[in-house]
Order: sequence, then structure tokens, then C-alpha cells
Amino acid sequence: MSTTASDPLATLGSLPGVPDAVDSVRKAVDRVYGHRVMRRRSNEVTAEAALRGSRGSAALAGADWNLEEVRRRTDFSGEDEARTVGAALRLTAEAGQLLSIWRQSPLRVLARLHLVAAGGAAPDDAVGRPRLAGEPVDEPLIEAPLPGADEVAGRLEGLSQLIIAGTAAPALVTAAVVHGELLALRPFGSHNGLVARTAERIVLIGSGLDPKSICPAEVGHAEQGRAAYLAAFGGFTTGTPAGLAAWIAHCGRSVELGVRESTAVCEALQRGAA
Repeated sequence: MSTTASDPLATLGSLPGVPDAVDSVRKAVDRVYGHRVMRRRSNEVTAEAALRGSRGSAALAGADWNLEEVRRRTDFSGEDEARTVGAALRLTAEAGQLLSIWRQSPLRVLARLHLVAAGGAAPDDAVGRPRLAGEPVDEPLIEAPLPGADEVAGRLEGLSQLIIAGTAAPALVTAAVVHGELLALRPFGSHNGLVARTAERIVLIGSGLDPKSICPAEVGHAEQGRAAYLAAFGGFTTGTPAGLAAWIAHCGRSVELGVRESTAVCEALQRGAA
């Protein structure tokens, strides 16, 4: 991600195909927010979207559990997959508590997200801070070249300054860039994918696009499949206009699929079936 424009995120918003993706997402979000169920039962839709979003994010991290299993379980200790699902659930619950901090201190939020995700599973001195030179990264599903610690620190600071300065870019563009950059950097020793997708959620909520958090992009990322996710992310890592636009469009489609999921929840609530 490199540009000399004063508002680089806004510049990305004008890439070919991106305005159409932004418009499509906005229309989809507006439709679900206009559903009659949202007038009285939006809290139920939010809760269900959180559960389904957590399941989707965990699936992309290698724990592809059935939704009903996620709903049923109370103990997420033990095996690796259970811990991954537990981390995804904790992150989703935490996201809404960090909205007011994000615009002032994104790095503080990212540190908190990693602390929540790790849940005591990593050495204390490695939790909640970017990795140091020579420290390993446990992120087996992301095979892109791993930036060094100095590059990570510099790019994290650059991303933070972009968020703090504000941007005229659409929420979808900002969310996609935050998500993609965190995946590319893998700044922590573990749980980077889960943290990146939670940061995407925070941007979508905090921007006002999805203030009630009922459009879980994680659902759409999982539904499109890990191969498509990694292919689109590969486009982001190229830094080319086409690759960046393809990643933003992929994230947009993921939001639309999340909208479709929550629309189905609304319909079920309306029928009294959920």
C-alpha cells in the first residue's frame, strides 16, 4: 500500500470497480436496516450476527465448526480448534467496547484485541505487543512473505496515523485496507487473522455503515471459502491497483453475504422461528 496522495485511502476508493462495490454494499446494508424486525428486535439480530460472525472468522482460522456446535458449547479450552473458536467469540464481544478508542489510538485497540484473543495462551511478555526481531509467528494458513519486525513497526505506525487523521474514503475501503494490512504484517505472534477480521468489523461499525453490527463480513469471507479469501488477499499484497481493487471487492461481497445472513435471521424472527 503506497501512495503519495494526502488521503491515500480515498484514492483507493476511486479504483476501477470499487465505487460499484461500495454502492452495492451500501444498498444491501440499507435494505436490512429497513427490515421491519429491526424496529423492535435489533438486539436479537445483533446477537445472532455476532455468533455467526465469530463462527465464520474461526472457520478461516482452521476451526470450521457447525453453528449449532458453537451455540451449544460452553467450554472452549482444550484442543486447538476449541481455543480458536473461543478466541473468535471473545474478540467479537470485545469489538463493541473499543469503538471510542479506535479513532484515537488504533494501536492500543490492536494490542487489546491480541490480549483478548490470546486469553493467557501465550507467554505474558509476547501478548498485546508487536513481535520483536526473531520471534516466531503462528499463522499457518497465511503463507505470504513475513515482514521483519522493523517493517512491521513502521507500517503499523503508518496505518495508525491514517486512521487518526481521518479519511474521506468509504467505510468499505478503510475496513478492507485495515484487514489486508494486518494480515500482511501479522504483527503478533499468534491470532493475527482473527484480530484482522475483528479490526475490519470495528471499522464497519464505527464508521456508521453498520452501527448495530448486524452485517458480519466474517460470514461472507467464510462462505466464499478459504481459497478465494487467500487469492483475494494475494492481490492485496501485490499493491497493484487491480490487486487492491479485487481485495476491496472481495471484502464488499463478504459484507453483502453477511447482510444476506442477517436478513434470513430477520425473516426467521418475523415468522417466530428464531
